[in-house]
Amino acid sequence: MTVTVADVVVELDRRYDPKWAEPWDAVGLVCGDPSAPVRRVHVAVDPVLAVADEAVAAGAQLLVTHHPLFLGGTTSVAATTAKGRVVHRLVSAGVALYVAHTNADVADPGVSDALAAALGLRSVRPLDPRPADPVDKLVTFVPPADVDRVLDALAAAGAGTIGDYTRCAFLGDGTGTFRAGPGAHPAVGAIGDVTRVAEVRIEVVVPRRLRGDAVRALVGAHPYEEPAYDVVELAAAPSSRGLGRVGDLDAPTTLAEFTAAVAAALPATAAGVRAAGDPEHIVRLVAVCGGSGGDLAAAAARQGADVLVTADLKHHATAEAVADTGVALVDAGHWATEWPWLGDLARVLADTVGVTTTVSHLVTDPWTVHRQKEQ
Repeated sequence: MTVTVADVVVELDRRYDPKWAEPWDAVGLVCGDPSAPVRRVHVAVDPVLAVADEAVAAGAQLLVTHHPLFLGGTTSVAATTAKGRVVHRLVSAGVALYVAHTNADVADPGVSDALAAALGLRSVRPLDPRPADPVDKLVTFVPPADVDRVLDALAAAGAGTIGDYTRCAFLGDGTGTFRAGPGAHPAVGAIGDVTRVAEVRIEVVVPRRLRGDAVRALVGAHPYEEPAYDVVELAAAPSSRGLGRVGDLDAPTTLAEFTAAVAAALPATAAGVRAAGDPEHIVRLVAVCGGSGGDLAAAAARQGADVLVTADLKHHATAEAVADTGVALVDAGHWATEWPWLGDLARVLADTVGVTTTVSHLVTDPWTVHRQKEQ
């Protein structure tokens, strides 16, 4: 069976739903023909020209990156700009580009899960949890002979899915009653008569975004001229998705020792790893956020974390966060804290879609030189 770009996109969208992305973000298929065949997928953090060249050299038909190529609007992809040259290089070589950014940051598992695993954290949970997608309960009443037909129609519309299970429903036997008025065309009973019929109560959960599809499917499959149904909006449930992760170390250590362990666990960059806080500060519970997560220091404090590992920390905000929260901060570099996710992404695509995958080890961190004055 030939795998296409569209097939890979379906799996990526399932694991990193685009609707989880921040409103300002730009995720999904950037360029490429959805019907084009894919044998090899190359994964990387940044969609820069060197990575595009690497994907072409690897024989990939699809490049998946974490960072977007276009975050702001554009009116041109001419090869006179850096981003335009990336588009031309990929398109001319027949390589599609897909982006999973903030939707992959909050996914379970996502970018910060890979960072937590790289640092050896246990009992990992979201640092800043997100609620589950809103869900409704749809209830209707159907003659016994029509239950399967209505259930199949609801399932086809996306209702009745709970985790890895589909066509989930509660069924309860009962009796329905009605009187058909003038002009009605009842499926059972006669106009003017009180009719009682055996009915089965069907209850299914429905993602709120699919409510209209589910109701239309119910009405279309139901044998009654005017089927009765209820739509109940359910309370928001917690989820395992969210920004960042928090987990336990195997054994307590000092901030200085922990910072050295972070540097050893992550790929090296010119900027290296730096920490803010007392070097002898004891670290047991660790919060992490791949990429720019300095604004999660307060969330880390609420979770009882001793340290937050992230990137792109600013001078004043870092000093204030350490003083106000007591949480130490470790800046391990934007690219380095997101790179571990690439291995997870490659394995997912190889296992689920059946394509060959390659991981970019090209350091695309923008900082290329670091010198420290000798003491």
